[in-house]
Amino acid sequence: MESSFQSTPLDLGAVKIYPYIHYLKTDVLLQLRLMRPKDAPLSWEQLTGSDFTFSITRPLIEKYSRLNNMAIVYVCLVVRSYFLSQAEADLSVFNTMTARATFTEIMAMKLISHFASDRIQLAAVLTTSWSPLAGAPPDVAEEITQTLSWSTDSSAAPQSAIELAICTESKHFLASPVCQKIIQDIHAGYVVYSAEAHRSVLADNYKPKPIEVYDFHSAPFLNHYRLRVPKYNSILEFVNFTVLLVIYVLCLAAKDVNRMSVWEEIFIVFAAAFVLDEYSASIEYGWNVYMANIWNVFDACFIAVFLLYFGLRTKGLVQHDAHASELAFDILACGACILFPRLVFFAVRNNVVILSLRAMIADFGFFMGIAVICFSGLLFTLWTLASDTWTLRSIAWLMVQIWFGNTYLSFAQASSFHPFFGPILMTCFAALSNTLLLTILISILSNTFARIDKNSTQEYLFQFTINTIEGVKSDALFSYQVPFNLIAFIVLKPASFILSPRSLHSLNVFLIKLTSFPILLLIHFYERFTIADHTFPSSTAHSLYSTMPRRKLGIRSIPFLEAIVRADSADLYDAILDLDVEPAPSLFRDPSQTHRAVSRDSMRSSMTGRRFDRERAATSRPRTPIVESPVAEVPEPPTTPLRGRRAHLTSLVGGGGERLPQSPISKLFDRRSFNVGPTPAQSTMSGGLDDTIKKLENLLGDLQGSSAAGLREELKELQDRQLRIEALLIQLIKDKKGRD
Repeated sequence: MESSFQSTPLDLGAVKIYPYIHYLKTDVLLQLRLMRPKDAPLSWEQLTGSDFTFSITRPLIEKYSRLNNMAIVYVCLVVRSYFLSQAEADLSVFNTMTARATFTEIMAMKLISHFASDRIQLAAVLTTSWSPLAGAPPDVAEEITQTLSWSTDSSAAPQSAIELAICTESKHFLASPVCQKIIQDIHAGYVVYSAEAHRSVLADNYKPKPIEVYDFHSAPFLNHYRLRVPKYNSILEFVNFTVLLVIYVLCLAAKDVNRMSVWEEIFIVFAAAFVLDEYSASIEYGWNVYMANIWNVFDACFIAVFLLYFGLRTKGLVQHDAHASELAFDILACGACILFPRLVFFAVRNNVVILSLRAMIADFGFFMGIAVICFSGLLFTLWTLASDTWTLRSIAWLMVQIWFGNTYLSFAQASSFHPFFGPILMTCFAALSNTLLLTILISILSNTFARIDKNSTQEYLFQFTINTIEGVKSDALFSYQVPFNLIAFIVLKPASFILSPRSLHSLNVFLIKLTSFPILLLIHFYERFTIADHTFPSSTAHSLYSTMPRRKLGIRSIPFLEAIVRADSADLYDAILDLDVEPAPSLFRDPSQTHRAVSRDSMRSSMTGRRFDRERAATSRPRTPIVESPVAEVPEPPTTPLRGRRAHLTSLVGGGGERLPQSPISKLFDRRSFNVGPTPAQSTMSGGLDDTIKKLENLLGDLQGSSAAGLREELKELQDRQLRIEALLIQLIKDKKGRD
């Protein structure tokens, strides 16, 4: 299999995207209108039903899969983005447009499976940045750029299929096993790629990294590309954030209004580096992808707190304003409400409560905004009635206390606003806020949590995908750890205007290895024992483990050492099944089975008067249950006379002994012809056995007389019946669509 995939500009330019966008949009509209002429909305169950799949989805999938176009998944997501924007623009067709967007997501899920046979090609389909104007006529591209007022460089707006799926919230597509396989490989570092930087603060595109399967043996000793592996990046991010939190606490503990302490200076440097890192991330992937991550919302809030603190602190030091400096530290202290939960969320980020927190906060903010707008009229009324005794701020604070449960204040202060209207207004406000609106708010949050809990797997995989894609950043600043990214920005940004791309790349690699040398060394030794060959135990470790004493010292019996070094059962199974061994044809021809086969052939020859070899008997007679009969498996010499066999069958059927298990045919004849009950004479049983043996002889003769031509005619008749049934099903589907 191919180990790398190089996406050159020539290859990407040869892929046509723009014509297929309009073609796919037309096909989706046409097919769905044929299925539902009245543009009735379709649910997910209807879109994935068997009738819809066979009549609409499968023909379109076969049509577009024959193109062998790697950008066809990206095209489906572009069309999905269009339908979603149309649904938001016109609410009268919201359900219809949403159903069409869902259908294009289903098409993307099915089309991506056609590239799943090649791991590198599948990764290229998902991670390559495509331009939607590729293949468009020059006049059309120029008209679009003029309409959007874009420059020539940014008109293409390249974006990968995964990034577009995140922007359109295609959670079913991202949660599909095929897509998650590549995302998990990227997260673990097994699949390595580095997209070309288009919106970076500091771009280094001299040597773009091809999409490849990571090989530890061919990688350099200090591989600076491993710093962009999302798994390592998340660990380093946690360490950097912990250091920032510790410095933040020390800064507040040593605060001085008149001058800056050492810890405050260090905190400003680290916080500025943190702001630069988050700003680079938002520029790299756009604001929509950046804010789709719930953790980035907390980071953005802390950045706002830090910038406000820094502005007030600078004003206080320059103008010697102690009040401004004190206010700056107060605002900075409020940042602890964000930093401490942010650190905790690193450990419990997979919990369903954390996953639903963002949606619940959004619903809570939306509901509170509506409540504030609605009760602003009451605020103005109360201020008008008692403007001489109450200020607008004091009335607002009183209403907030009543809203959150202090109902006693509404009755105690009601008459101070107006002797008649005051009690009426405050009683109505208390009833609405504490009884009706809070109950509605709790119901909304409960429904939001239940919805997220129902789709918790998709929500987790969606957030996991965002974290993974954000970890694979092409900006050169992301390879530096905080606060060295500030040094890199100060040095490399001016150098990018002077040095050539080759020299800038060499300087960038040198600074990365210099500032991250201990980290690169740890990653190298970690991968030396873990990622090499995708298994932890190496041959050397196995050899060392095998030479350890077991009985005397008991070193090999240590559970921890045994679990780490020794191969488990899965390794043994894989090692066995990886061997290319031809199965022996005589495995099922053991001596006992051969003996039984010869015994059956001899019995059949004695009954019919003709002798057949085993090969001819196996091809001429059908496989009936009598072959596997336990009665027939009783070992007897092949030369046993028929009279002896009759006596043996007599002892089995009714000879007063214990009955053995019988085959289905023997049971059939036992029920219909055998007199298995106690008989007055043994001759009666012998006569019944003679009749049974004659019936068996006639049955075997009929089976032998059936020719191959008769079997062919029966098979042909069965095929004709199958064709008629399929034609009837197709006609029923067409009639159903016509009635709908």
